[in-house]
Amino acid sequence: MNCVTTVSLARPLEDIAEDLGKSFSEFGFAIVCDHGIPQDLIDRAEELAKAFFALPEETKKSYHIPGGGGARGYTPFGTEIAKDAEVHDLKEFWHIGRSLPEGHPYADLMAPNIWPAELPQFRETFTTLFSEFEKAGDRILRAIAIDLGLAPDYFVDTVKDGNSVMRLLHYPPLPESAPEGAIRAAAHGDINTITLLLGAEEAGLELLNKQGEWVPVSPPKGALAVNIGDMLHRLTKGHLRSTTHRVVNPSGEAAKRSRYSMPYFLHFRPDFLIDPLDSCPGTGEEPITAHEFLLQRLREIGLA
Repeated sequence: MNCVTTVSLARPLEDIAEDLGKSFSEFGFAIVCDHGIPQDLIDRAEELAKAFFALPEETKKSYHIPGGGGARGYTPFGTEIAKDAEVHDLKEFWHIGRSLPEGHPYADLMAPNIWPAELPQFRETFTTLFSEFEKAGDRILRAIAIDLGLAPDYFVDTVKDGNSVMRLLHYPPLPESAPEGAIRAAAHGDINTITLLLGAEEAGLELLNKQGEWVPVSPPKGALAVNIGDMLHRLTKGHLRSTTHRVVNPSGEAAKRSRYSMPYFLHFRPDFLIDPLDSCPGTGEEPITAHEFLLQRLREIGLA
């Protein structure tokens, strides 16, 4: 297998589980078509994201929460820095998380969402999209469980009320004043369980393969690029790989255009103990709760 596998989520999960598992163990990535997220919802969400990022800087910055670690609302351009990177990424973003009722056991760990008053459809659209991402993620996790020889519903309880986050990303046209070596998203691994990414059809996303080569990830329009996060890597003792990836700067006319994408970072529930599976070969790391692991990694990238 020389390239990332493409599977259709409309097929029976038993039919795609092995192909999905092989792609995740070799590359850490797979491309998922027919994921069930309605295209008209995606289109609405893209338009609203563009409308938000087009707002005046002072308006956007009014939704930045100092000390919030970027968990909700707006994170300004040039804030996030990849682990071990020397310069900040060339991006700005907005975070939407899970809405929990008052008194929920995890309410203290998940801040309430905030919504831009300038865009009245924003809340309904992105609340619906969050839910649709969750459904697609559930189906992908069921296929992963089947490939690992676990019960298909193994992951259902592990991610119930998890600290999942949807990110609206804007990479502006490349500024002439960008620091030397700065790129749209420096090489990094994802912290979470799995990531579902919409909007990766425009060139730029690359993964680092086992041979140390950067390989482009180019899903067709509307498809998801799905990758394994550090939490699932740890649970499976590295059998499913959390692969280093990046978004490189475009050249020519593309450098003058904005790039938009929407990743959904699916997380285990905060108190889930990431205890390496006996069914996976090799030696695992010490068990750690998902929340402890998240805080540890957020500190490393300057968001906590």
